[in-house]
Amino acid sequence: MRTLTGALALGAVAALALSGCAAEAEAETLENGDEKNVTIAVFNGWDEGIAASELWKAVLTEQGYDVTLEYADPAPVYSGLTTDDYDVTLDTWLPITHADYIEQYGDDLVDLGAWNEDAKLTIAVNEDAPVDSLAELAANADLFGDRLIGIEPGSGLNRVTTDEVIPTYGLGDLEYLTSSTPAMLAELTAATENGENVAVTLWRPHWAYDAFPLKDLEDPEGALGDAEGIHSFGGKNFATTHPTLAGWLEGFTMDSELLFSLENVMFNESGSDDYAPVVEQWIADNRDYVDTLTK
Repeated sequence: MRTLTGALALGAVAALALSGCAAEAEAETLENGDEKNVTIAVFNGWDEGIAASELWKAVLTEQGYDVTLEYADPAPVYSGLTTDDYDVTLDTWLPITHADYIEQYGDDLVDLGAWNEDAKLTIAVNEDAPVDSLAELAANADLFGDRLIGIEPGSGLNRVTTDEVIPTYGLGDLEYLTSSTPAMLAELTAATENGENVAVTLWRPHWAYDAFPLKDLEDPEGALGDAEGIHSFGGKNFATTHPTLAGWLEGFTMDSELLFSLENVMFNESGSDDYAPVVEQWIADNRDYVDTLTK
C-alpha cells in the first residue's frame, strides 16, 4: 500500500511539473503578439537607467504588460540576458564604458539602438561664470576659490580628472577636493544659493542639469573623452518573445533635457524612493512625448 501511495504521489508531482512546464511554454500573450511578462534589468546606482526603466514600466503597464524591474550589477545583467533570465536592459553605454561586456556577450544579444547620444564626463560651472573653457580655468582659478570639487576618489571620473584633465589644462595649483557625489552636490547647492562661482566634476545625464543653472566648460583638447550613446539591449530571444516592444525600443529616443527633468523629480525633488507616483505625474505633464513611445 505504501509503495502504491508513493507511486501515486510521484505521479501527481510529475503531472504538476508537466503542467507547470506547459504553462511556462504557453506564456500569456498580448494582442500585439508580445508575451505579457517582461523583465527589465536595471544597473544598481545608474540613475539614467533607473529613470528610463521606471518610465517604461509605467508605459508598458498602461499597455497591459506585467513588468518586473530586477536590479543587479552590469556583469550578471549581461550574462542573464544571454540566458533569458532578463528580457532587456536600457543602460548600455557605448562605444567605451560597456564595450568589454558587449564583446563578451554581444553575439547572444540584440542592440536596439541608442536612445540618448549625449552621455559624457564633464567639468561644469555656474551658468554665469566668467569662463567658458577648461583652457581658461587655470588663469581664473581665484574666481572659483582656487578649488575644483570632485566626487568619489575611486570613480572613473576622478581618474580621468586626475590623469587627463588636470595635467592637460595646467590645473595643478587648484585644490582638487574628492569625497563623494552627495558632498559635491552639497557644495554645488551652497554656491548656487550664495551666488558664488563653483567648478565641479559632473557627467551627463544627471539631474543637476535640471536643478541648477549650469554650463559645461569646453574641452578643446578632448581630455574628458567623447560623448557616448546609451543603448537598449535585448536578451537572446527578446525579438521573438516581444517583437512589438522590441520595435518600440528601437524607435525610443529621449533628449537630455527631458531626461534631466525626469531624473530631477525622481532623485531630487520627490525625497522618496517610491518612484511610481512621481513617474505617473511626470507622464501626465509630458503626455505628448510619452504617447509617441508606443507608436
